[in-house]
Amino acid sequence: MKTLHNPEPNFPKEEVRSAIRSGIFRANKKNISKKKALIYTLSTVAAVVGLLFGSSYVSPVIANTFSKIVGSVFGDSDQLRLQKAQENGVVTSIGETQTVNGISVTLDEILYDQNTVTVGLVIESEEELDDYYFGAGPEILIDQERPSYFSGGYGETILSETKRTAIAEMDVREEMLDSFELGLILEGESGDTWFFSSPVDKVKDIQIISVDHTEYVEDLSLKVNDLELSKTGMSLTYTSFEDQTDFENSRGGYIEFKVVDEEGRAINGYSGGGSGELTKEGIRFTSRKQFDPLDNQVTELMITPYLSIPTSGGSTEIDKDGNEVVTEYEGAKVQPIEFKPFKVRLK
Repeated sequence: MKTLHNPEPNFPKEEVRSAIRSGIFRANKKNISKKKALIYTLSTVAAVVGLLFGSSYVSPVIANTFSKIVGSVFGDSDQLRLQKAQENGVVTSIGETQTVNGISVTLDEILYDQNTVTVGLVIESEEELDDYYFGAGPEILIDQERPSYFSGGYGETILSETKRTAIAEMDVREEMLDSFELGLILEGESGDTWFFSSPVDKVKDIQIISVDHTEYVEDLSLKVNDLELSKTGMSLTYTSFEDQTDFENSRGGYIEFKVVDEEGRAINGYSGGGSGELTKEGIRFTSRKQFDPLDNQVTELMITPYLSIPTSGGSTEIDKDGNEVVTEYEGAKVQPIEFKPFKVRLK
């Protein structure tokens, strides 16, 4: 069963909502990190995320009815982890709709697992919308603060000329709390803006398996820290370090992993986001890779790191004024290298 977000009958929702939105505006104007943060995309994966929407409020009862007519955004997606999350009842159902100038956006559901914060949206308009009306999607706030850096993705499924669903994702970072207030800001190309806020909680029963695998290839060191398993999927975290200062020649951001179980069955993976940092010693990358949920019978995994050098993409930096600076991808300068496979026992 879904977790329902139903306030008490006498809860001062509008007063709290007003205060939260006021805080969101202040966060957007004041609380902008002055530290540059690198956000990268691999191949065609992972556009920079931002989320949120709305102005006029619609009753959750009406919104829930509308959501049921459309169906579950996660349940109807092609992502196995979202389908499993829906089946296992770890999705938070919101069902709040806000309408601005004939465009209704419904915050349908939220999933916060060890990999990502994922938001499902339903969008319905009185008139046909352009394909990229909402651009790269919503902006995300955490406890009314804009993250110092983030990566994720946004995609839409067109149901008709006036109706579509959307899924926005933000990759989980180590410092994120298990519970926080999620703020979403969605802006259309006409300048209309929708706002949402909702408390979110990380899914329970996450199993952490220490891997502690380190290997050195040329000037790159790779350390795979651990695996995390839950009902929604598997994640793998790694840190790489290179004794150089040129990001264009850095390999750490291109590392991916091939994973198969003891029967040789491949585990489908997703290119999760990550961050790169230039230190006095060199370039350090950290990343968390996502994979589909494992079968309960799987006892061992064979993991092979490799470089996935993209043919297109780009990067976005947030400057000291909070503005996005986009750099077009001009082709990888890195040379391929080979890593050694390693095994991880799960049971």
